[in-house]
Amino acid sequence: MQNYGDDEHVAACRRFLDEAEQPFHRETLFGHFTGSAWLVDGCGERVLLTHHRKLQRWLQLGGHADGDSDLAAVALREACEESGLVDLTVESEIFDVDCHWIPERKNEPGHWHYDVRYVVRTGGSEQFVVSDESLELAWMSIRELAEAQDADESLRRMARKWLARRRLG
Repeated sequence: MQNYGDDEHVAACRRFLDEAEQPFHRETLFGHFTGSAWLVDGCGERVLLTHHRKLQRWLQLGGHADGDSDLAAVALREACEESGLVDLTVESEIFDVDCHWIPERKNEPGHWHYDVRYVVRTGGSEQFVVSDESLELAWMSIRELAEAQDADESLRRMARKWLARRRLG
């Protein structure tokens, strides 16, 4: 893995990958890998976010690997399932890495998500459909998200990273 932002997150993911017997399975109760999508519109100015039903927060689209070690494919699958969008493409290079705690909920113990994030781009219609996993979906300005003090820190980090990438590109 290259440096994808926070070295602490990258190191934690590497350790977990080396130590866990089944790191891509949600049955590994201590934690597991997830794949997420930084789903950008055709112009690269907006990102599609979900108001996550279980976590009650605005987040990027994504979900459990469920045994699939191809996390780029997981990110693409989750983006399609959670948005209803078609004609999506995923970049093969990792965009961001984040480790975060998921609190205990009903019969599910608290656990870590070792989240690997990929850029996913729209190629057609940007009319989304809200899935059961979301309370709401919304296209949000990446520039505004980068400065939004009430946004999740990892979202702000990805927004800043995206803006820097566009300046350099």
